[in-house]
Amino acid sequence: MESKLIQNCQKGHLEDFTGLYDAYSKAIYQFIYYKTHHRETAEDLTSLTFMKALKGIEKFNSDKGSFKSWLYQIARNNVIDHYRSNKVTQNLEDAWDLKDDTQIERDADFLLRIEAVEKYMKKLKPNQREVVLLRVWGDYKFREIAQIMGKSEIACKMSFKRVIEKLREDFTPFMLLMLFIK
Repeated sequence: MESKLIQNCQKGHLEDFTGLYDAYSKAIYQFIYYKTHHRETAEDLTSLTFMKALKGIEKFNSDKGSFKSWLYQIARNNVIDHYRSNKVTQNLEDAWDLKDDTQIERDADFLLRIEAVEKYMKKLKPNQREVVLLRVWGDYKFREIAQIMGKSEIACKMSFKRVIEKLREDFTPFMLLMLFIK
């Protein structure tokens, strides 16, 4: 189905791009949101990602990788460009924008544990954090992660393995579970 939509778009039937947008928009938004921690920025960069994908759909080549990987590569590059062009210091309160469905009465202990995982994720090298995000929250295979990041599959596997080993040393099983909750 996906390949048919892509082929139709490449033939000029751009209305079929809606199916591709519907299939990937939520995942792309979540990926960008976790990298920016700002709802409006994530929305803008998600829109930009799909506009660039639509504009460049005729250049997509399935022999070089999956559409999903290609789309994530565009999103990743948009985030990089965003940070390069916006070197303004952000307000600390904006760093972890609360989701709209947040419930104030949540258990304080639960929030503290989530904060600990978030702090740990911030300490990781950007490439390590990205591998974990794509593998754990994006359900990507290491081959796809390697395509998105422009690295070897072995390098991505090793990076992930090192992070998981360190996590096992530093956190209780419950804290690890927080990392893997989508």
